[in-house]
Amino acid sequence: MNKLEIACPDVIRLAIQQLIGRSDDTRCLHRLHALLLLSNGQSCQQVAELFGENRRTVQRWVRRFESDGIEGVSEGEHPGRPSTLTERQWEKLKRDLSRRPKSMGVVLFRWDGKLLAAHLQEKYGVTLGLRQCQRILRESRERRPGPAR
Repeated sequence: MNKLEIACPDVIRLAIQQLIGRSDDTRCLHRLHALLLLSNGQSCQQVAELFGENRRTVQRWVRRFESDGIEGVSEGEHPGRPSTLTERQWEKLKRDLSRRPKSMGVVLFRWDGKLLAAHLQEKYGVTLGLRQCQRILRESRERRPGPAR
């Protein structure tokens, strides 16, 4: 019997890894498959290479599984860092961003990361980095409806 081969294995591998990352359920199954291979005698290094993960990541999965069982490898809450702005401040900021900076006494016609960082510091007493401000601007533009065509 001939050995089966997949055309473009690197592309297929990347597509599968992206699919795994899209869903909590698929990430959990990914970890469970890794644990299954480990239970069949594969090393953490071998499983990490096979799954395109870091060896330490696989070791962390094992430790979490050993301490918490299946719950340890399923997706949990990812609360992240607490917001630096209150809900009320976010609403005010959205209104600020909907106006042109020139209408607020600034020489620029369009918001940019530096201007937003300065605005947040001056008006809200909040210090955010340039990249964070750029992300906020990008997200606010994506949510804003475009002109009617």
